[in-house]
Amino acid sequence: MPRLRMVRRAFLLILIAVGIGAACGSDDAERDAVHLLEIDGGIGPITERYIDRGISKAEDEGAKLIVIEIDTPGGFSSSMREIVQRIEASNVPVVVYVSPYGARAASAGTFITMAAHVAVMAPNTSIGAASAVNADGSDIEGKLGKKVENDAVSFIRGIAELRGRNADWAEEAVREAVSATQTEAVELNVVDFVAGSLDEILHRIDGSTIELKPGLLVTLTGLPEAERVRTSMTIWERMLEHLANPTLATILLSLGMIGLFIELSNPGAIFPGVAGVLAIAIGFLALGVLPVDTIGLVLIGIALLFFALELFVPSGGILAGGGLVALVLGAIIAFRDTPTELQPNRIVVGILGFLLVVVFTSMAIGLARMRKIRTETGAEALVGRMAVARTPLTPDGMVFIQGERWRAELEDGSAAEGEEVRVVSADGLRLRVRKENHP
Repeated sequence: MPRLRMVRRAFLLILIAVGIGAACGSDDAERDAVHLLEIDGGIGPITERYIDRGISKAEDEGAKLIVIEIDTPGGFSSSMREIVQRIEASNVPVVVYVSPYGARAASAGTFITMAAHVAVMAPNTSIGAASAVNADGSDIEGKLGKKVENDAVSFIRGIAELRGRNADWAEEAVREAVSATQTEAVELNVVDFVAGSLDEILHRIDGSTIELKPGLLVTLTGLPEAERVRTSMTIWERMLEHLANPTLATILLSLGMIGLFIELSNPGAIFPGVAGVLAIAIGFLALGVLPVDTIGLVLIGIALLFFALELFVPSGGILAGGGLVALVLGAIIAFRDTPTELQPNRIVVGILGFLLVVVFTSMAIGLARMRKIRTETGAEALVGRMAVARTPLTPDGMVFIQGERWRAELEDGSAAEGEEVRVVSADGLRLRVRKENHP
């Protein structure tokens, strides 16, 4: 027994030692890791959330370095600002690498690249053209344009001064939309150096000391041998990234309305209704990703109501016209307090609104004609025809005519079951009949 007890104790000690060793090994692996993130395409709310998640993960795992590979034409200034602020607040040094060959860090990408602790560009890449523009690419005119421009200039100058980069060039990138190649960017002190690969970057900065935050210096060591951990967008994030488009949201809502009301006006069609509900659901999902004004959403809801009323209370197009106005105003107002590039394309909104008016007015006219035909071929069409009493008429009862049972009232006297009577008038779903031998 004593020997068995000793064996158990020895085995337990071995397990504890292995566990501690594994934990230490895991801890060291986490501390030695270089975390890789990627921005490929337009910058929006989902990109912002993804970068925040990636930086937080690197911080939680005690990573040595974060490298963000970027290739972007720009994007939403609100999301860009959040990403810049997250990089500046990071407890792990951040490298922004304009890559691969032929990539660009344009517009919002310029701000993000210059905000990095270390800014690097691959050969045959460019940076700049950071002017604010409308959703259709045109310049923002008037006082609003000047306000947006000055705000962007002060922000990018602040970034450049914080990182010791060329603030004058940064201002030109906003005011004059200037760009620079990788070689020019290094000469102008916009980025730190040019590198053809991630390995080259890690070897170049290994052993260097950087200012993580004002007054806090960090020395980077062991980077070439560090484990590399890539954090990619989830499938859900990629789907939402494609949906985070105000113009697409407006299109989906409009097509959803058409499909839904085709189903309401033609019950049993099924497909238009299902497609309409899905389109509306995805449209509101897209709006949920974007920052929108509540008044705009209310106006879009009013437009939906007006289009529905046009189907069931034909107004000659007045309600459909009101729905058009509400839809256009709602789509514009929904994004009025957001940066200009978030606003939906007004031409697309106008075309969709006109299409909705045409569709709903046509459907309303068609329903009105159907109602008229039904009225003409309903009870009134039975006047003068012969019916057979299915129950005794005393004077009320049921008659059978043209394959249907109708409630009827006999004008005078009574009629036995099976006796023939003639329809003399109709009042809604009730027939007035009389005996054929009635004077």
